Amino acid sequence: MSLPFYQRSHQHYDLSYRNKDLRTTVSHYQQEKKRSAIYTQGSAAYSSRSSAAHRQESEAFRQASASSFQQQASQYALSSDVSRKAASAYDYGSSHGLTDSSLLLDDYSSKLSPKPKRAKHSLLSGEEKENLPSDYMVPIFSGRQKHVSGITDTEEERIKEAAAYIAQRNLLANEEGITTSKQSTTSKQSTASKQSTASKQSTVSKQSTASRQSTASKQSMVSKQATSTLQQEETFEKKSRKVVIREKAERLSLRKTLEETEAYHAKLNEDHLLHAPEFIIKPRSHTVWEKENVKLHCSIAGWPEPRVTWYKNQVPINVHANPGKYIIESRYGMHTLEINACDFEDTAQYRASAMNVKGELSAYASVVVKRYKGEFDETRFHAGASTMPLSFAVTPYGYASKFEIHFDDKFDVSFGREGETMSLGCRVVITPEIKHFQPEIQWYRNGVPLSPSKWVQTLWSGERATLTFSHLNKEDEGLYTIRVRMGEYYEQYSAYVFVRDADAEIEGAPAAPLDVKCLEANKDYIIISWKQPAVDGGSPILGYFIDKCEVGTDSWSQCNDTPVKFARFPVTGLIEGRSYIFRVRAVNKTGIGFPSRVSEPVAALDPAEKARLKSRPSAPWTGQIIVTEEEPSEGIVPGPPTDLSVTEATRSYVVLSWKPPRQRGHEGIMYFVEKCEAGTENWQRVNTELPVKSPRFALFDLAEGKSYCFRVRCSNSAGVGEPSDATEVTVVGDKLDIPKAPGKIIPSRNTDTSVVVSWEESTDAKELVGYYIEASVAGSGKWEPCNNNPVKGSRFTCHGLVTGQSYIFRVRAVNAAGLSEYSQDSEAIEVKAAIAPPSPPHDITCLESFRDSMVLGWKQPDKIGGAEITGYYVNYREVIDGVPGKWREANVKAVSEEAYKISNLKENMVYQFQVAAMNMAGLGAPSAVSECFKCEEWTIAVPGPPHSLKCSEVRKDSLVLQWKPPVHSGRTPVTGYFVDVKEAKAEEDQWRGLNEAAVKNVYLKVRGLKEGVSYVFRVRAINQVGVGKPSDLAGPVVAETRPGTKEVVVNVDDDGVISLNFECDQMTPKSEFTWSKDYVSTEDSPRLEVESKGNKTKMTFKDLGMDDLGIYTCDVTDTDGIASSYLIDEEELKRLLALSHDHKFPTVPVKSELAVEILEKGQVRFWMQAEKLSGNAKVNYIFNEKEIFEGPKYKMHIDRNTGIIEMFMEKLQDEDEGTYTFQLQDGKATNHSTVVLIGDVFKKLQKEAEFQRQEWIRKQGPHFAEYLSWEVTGECNVLLKCKVANIKKETHIVWYKDEREISVDEKHDFKDGICTLLITEFSKKDAGIYEVILKDDRGKDKSRLKLVDEAFKELMTEVCKKIALSATDLKIQSTAEGIRLYSFVTYYVEDLKVNWSHNGTAVRYSDRVKTGVTGEQIWLQINEPTPNDKGKYIMELFDGKTGHQKTVDLSGQAYDEAYAEFQRLKQAAIAEKNRARVLGGLPDVVTIQEGKALNLTCNVWGDPPPEVSWLKNEKALASDDHCNLKFEAGKTAYFTINGVSTADSGKYGLVVKNKYGSETSDFTVSVFIPEEEARMAALEAQKGGKKAK
Repeated sequence: MSLPFYQRSHQHYDLSYRNKDLRTTVSHYQQEKKRSAIYTQGSAAYSSRSSAAHRQESEAFRQASASSFQQQASQYALSSDVSRKAASAYDYGSSHGLTDSSLLLDDYSSKLSPKPKRAKHSLLSGEEKENLPSDYMVPIFSGRQKHVSGITDTEEERIKEAAAYIAQRNLLANEEGITTSKQSTTSKQSTASKQSTASKQSTVSKQSTASRQSTASKQSMVSKQATSTLQQEETFEKKSRKVVIREKAERLSLRKTLEETEAYHAKLNEDHLLHAPEFIIKPRSHTVWEKENVKLHCSIAGWPEPRVTWYKNQVPINVHANPGKYIIESRYGMHTLEINACDFEDTAQYRASAMNVKGELSAYASVVVKRYKGEFDETRFHAGASTMPLSFAVTPYGYASKFEIHFDDKFDVSFGREGETMSLGCRVVITPEIKHFQPEIQWYRNGVPLSPSKWVQTLWSGERATLTFSHLNKEDEGLYTIRVRMGEYYEQYSAYVFVRDADAEIEGAPAAPLDVKCLEANKDYIIISWKQPAVDGGSPILGYFIDKCEVGTDSWSQCNDTPVKFARFPVTGLIEGRSYIFRVRAVNKTGIGFPSRVSEPVAALDPAEKARLKSRPSAPWTGQIIVTEEEPSEGIVPGPPTDLSVTEATRSYVVLSWKPPRQRGHEGIMYFVEKCEAGTENWQRVNTELPVKSPRFALFDLAEGKSYCFRVRCSNSAGVGEPSDATEVTVVGDKLDIPKAPGKIIPSRNTDTSVVVSWEESTDAKELVGYYIEASVAGSGKWEPCNNNPVKGSRFTCHGLVTGQSYIFRVRAVNAAGLSEYSQDSEAIEVKAAIAPPSPPHDITCLESFRDSMVLGWKQPDKIGGAEITGYYVNYREVIDGVPGKWREANVKAVSEEAYKISNLKENMVYQFQVAAMNMAGLGAPSAVSECFKCEEWTIAVPGPPHSLKCSEVRKDSLVLQWKPPVHSGRTPVTGYFVDVKEAKAEEDQWRGLNEAAVKNVYLKVRGLKEGVSYVFRVRAINQVGVGKPSDLAGPVVAETRPGTKEVVVNVDDDGVISLNFECDQMTPKSEFTWSKDYVSTEDSPRLEVESKGNKTKMTFKDLGMDDLGIYTCDVTDTDGIASSYLIDEEELKRLLALSHDHKFPTVPVKSELAVEILEKGQVRFWMQAEKLSGNAKVNYIFNEKEIFEGPKYKMHIDRNTGIIEMFMEKLQDEDEGTYTFQLQDGKATNHSTVVLIGDVFKKLQKEAEFQRQEWIRKQGPHFAEYLSWEVTGECNVLLKCKVANIKKETHIVWYKDEREISVDEKHDFKDGICTLLITEFSKKDAGIYEVILKDDRGKDKSRLKLVDEAFKELMTEVCKKIALSATDLKIQSTAEGIRLYSFVTYYVEDLKVNWSHNGTAVRYSDRVKTGVTGEQIWLQINEPTPNDKGKYIMELFDGKTGHQKTVDLSGQAYDEAYAEFQRLKQAAIAEKNRARVLGGLPDVVTIQEGKALNLTCNVWGDPPPEVSWLKNEKALASDDHCNLKFEAGKTAYFTINGVSTADSGKYGLVVKNKYGSETSDFTVSVFIPEEEARMAALEAQKGGKKAK
């Protein structure tokens, strides 16, 4: 039997299956010995024999071995070193309790010599050895082996070989040349037993090479003592020369075997079988109350077995220093640290450190001990669990209310190259500092937590956190974030890491692909996916090569002969159960690039098999492999597979998937896949060499662009099954299109070395992987990638740019089908810091003018310099006769508004103005000089222009426009505003008003905008005099909903509290939430309460009422206009108040109200269903306002999982009439449901219950499940049928018609529960009342069916309909009389009316035209047809309700052919009628005695009369005196022979003939002699007598 695949092809890191290196594990075993007791072998290794017997036998063998070596030391050529190894090896076998069956690898009962050149014992066959990869260790396990000391399997094998040889040789020597008395044997076993114990202790205590030699020395001394004892008690016979020579040959063979084995193991790589510690389960952090106990658990794998040390704040925990405080346990790979009676000093960071020769690995967990500030009650705690109320106001970290976390010496944006190493780190400062508590450090890449691996390692030194990359790959590129958490508080810091491509070995070769993953794996193939590189080397990538490598080997093989362009590929040709890793290489016309990072290992197993192996519990290796094989079901050919479909189709391959058949037997099945081109049935088998083992398969070598169908067959030992249903037509080609190029590339400044690039995402892109961004110095024409790992989204920050240099950018999208075309190049942008002084304000206008002052307004700068505007400075100057004067400052302190009143001006003086904006970067450039404004008192009656227009809450079809009232209101106050809009590119005459009536508010919700269109707005104020000047323009603004836009959400909590909630993911550190009602701040509103935390804010209504109607808006400051609003009108107010009431006073939601139904036995069921019930739900049952309880009459039941509430009553009595109510209570929620059963409703229900009870009683015996009914079969017969139930063998069924029993030929078997009575050719005679009775000893039941009157008519109508439908098409037949039209039916009944029509007119029947029915033929006969009979004939069969027609066209060629055939048949009939014929009179044979006269008379007929002639023996016969021939009146012929003789015997014939034909009548004449007859009779009698004797 071959080994299972998991031993044949894998290195096992499970503790029970692992190979172990000898030298490392010996030292490890010594360490284990110092801290643990001596390991002993379990009883399982002793088989069925006792341990004492084994020790005696092993000691006896050892003494015999030592004695034999001492007596013949001069003769043995084996060196002392080999002897010591052999003795030590055998001692190992005896000390570990190995029996002779485990020591002796060969049967030594008949063989005298071991196998020649036995270098290594193996359980593998020769064929399996050839399939093994080179330098691959396969662990072989003995049936009684158990890993105790950690010695490697290969070393144990070597020891056992030596021990087996010695034991075998000594045993054979004892059998041939040693005579031992019974008493001495007993003594020897006793001595051997004592010395075996000493030998075992010595062997276990020392394991190194030196210790083994020491052990061998000690054993030698013991052996000498045993030899002297044996020499006193035993007498040895002298060995023959043959035995000595044979033993010498064996020793030489043993030496050679040992030398070869040692040379083999010397070549092995020690580290090949080892691996570093790995945490299977990491310790978990805990928060506990004081006085509680806490346990930290972890599970660790590794070989040699790691040594685990526990640390508290980086200090090793000493169990003996604090007895009872700490308990450390290690059992079966699970390591536990238990801390008893925790106090506040136990708040700390704990570390589990696992170490072996391959390395060290640590895992951290935090323990936080909470302390109650008030009076402590120890009775509130028990057995490590707390019963303290949850409302205790304590923080989880003692008395600290909040932690402040800062990052110093932070890592910045980093650049690396493939293959290099890199470290990211920063110092973490936490205040206040808690001495015994350490923070939780977590690293993220692109928001995904990172775990330590061979590619990346993390380290926390107590002050500094570090992330180290041992070998950079492009997969490592991304945004890295360190998050430091202290309980509920955390801070994080992020920076981007860029990884450049390694320098190509071949200039112009493409870069390496990245992110190689396994998408799907099964027994037959593994689908590999990857991402295309950003750099193609200067020429397009032609495709990719996929390489595979079996885990445990270094041999890579290429999977595809031609490059594939699609970034997915199914790899076939795998060995089931083995694990593989993969890599991908890109190729262009220059050459092949570097391979990608290898994928994670994946096994060629079906997912179900993987899940089964993972779920299998881990158990120690017993050494026994038991294979049970179920006997397959013989002769079961598997059925066809089901659900066959094409799951993926590209130009390179097609992947099929199906489900196994239901009919498959107990043995495994395999599959054959077939294909054919669409439109043909030429099926070809695809996998002709090897059948498929899993229900998925990848097909290659299909012609691109062609259409195929596929199907699958199953096979096993019984044969190949039927094929599955074919798939739909599949066209070979890539179904996934390459994405379109992104659009609208917009770069914006960020820092001195970075630029933010945004773009419009590709439209209709499927399975988008991400985008690559490239940058080029303007005018250089050389493009460089900004990222080597595709990014998702529409925004990316390109780092590493040169300050002051101008760049252009382009973007391309990528998916599995390939890379899109490049986008259009962006505009050039100079790289410099985005934070700069703002640009100049613009559009300065005079809002109001007085005699000595003026009010100016302006618009905010287009570019604010990346920081908030902090204020404005206004300058003015006089203009006299067109000559401007000197600039003066209007304000010393910056003004925050975009309007300012300048005082102390001169009346009627003309002024010009400038405005400059300021931010944190400084004062910006002043604006352009304004127009000239004259300082004079305004006397205009209409109001001035509104100002400070602002657009917010911009969406794809709406926005909110806000403004401020005009400074100059005119002669009367402002009464309202008009808002105008137009598209930004439209002409001035395209302005249109948004509101017909003036709005009094200083805001307006603009709706009906077109998505993507740019708009501008203006506002005009109105008073009683008229409409004033329009404001400056607001905009342009594009109507669009930006990605990530969120809206205000209303929420009502369980207590009925109503709140508005808003969340923003685009906040800056300076951003704040501001709430407003009707766009007026609600900061001081007593009716509202606002709470903001992080990126979330909530505004709660204290008492929502009519005063709270309005628009509530949440704005986010320091963002690009992020805002959202929520309207609460009267309708919404009612809805929210109702919802609040429902939450305050909840009701149990009900799916179904209380209902009543009658069950099978006549029981009454009251039931209702709630949507959801908790475990505390209660129900009260009320009848006529009194509560009823469960008892003999009522049975109640509640199913809280489904919410169904039931009450059952056995039967309804008169006193049960009334009202029933179910009252529900679930926590605070209540509900009830009522049903009224009074009057007719109750009586009807009571009657129904009684009927159901009787029905149930009826069904206890044989009964009809379906009563008697009829059915007209396809053969137009009537089938009476009924369905019966609850029958048995003794049940009889009897049929009756009109109370007379019908005899049935066959007895009903009731197998299908259907009883039938077939009435063939149903007609009026079959009308009547049919009855069927079902009876046995349990009772009887009957069913009646009346087939009379209307019921019979209905049945006959259906019969006639079936007969009419069975009619064949009309056929044309020519006869001798004329032409016949006919049709056949199943059978004919009189109720079926037949009508014929000719050319639309009913046929008039006469002697020439007749109709009739002959058997099953319905015909129309036209005698002596004429041309008038041509035309279309219709036969209508009327079934009583519907007419069914059959048509034939008797014209043209059909008529001509029929008429010609009629003429021919007519002539044939005339000829047949008038031809000459013999009517009768002549016998067939005439027997006559010799000498007699023979007279024969014959009548003939013909028109004209026939001619007559006679024949004798086919010759003409003439009339003479002996034979007289006469023919009279043309009708009678006479034949007379006078005196016949034997010469007259013969064959005679009468031939009659006329012009229409002739006929011959033959007869035979036999003449006999009487004497001859007597003689012949005597001879016959004589022959009969002889036979009797």
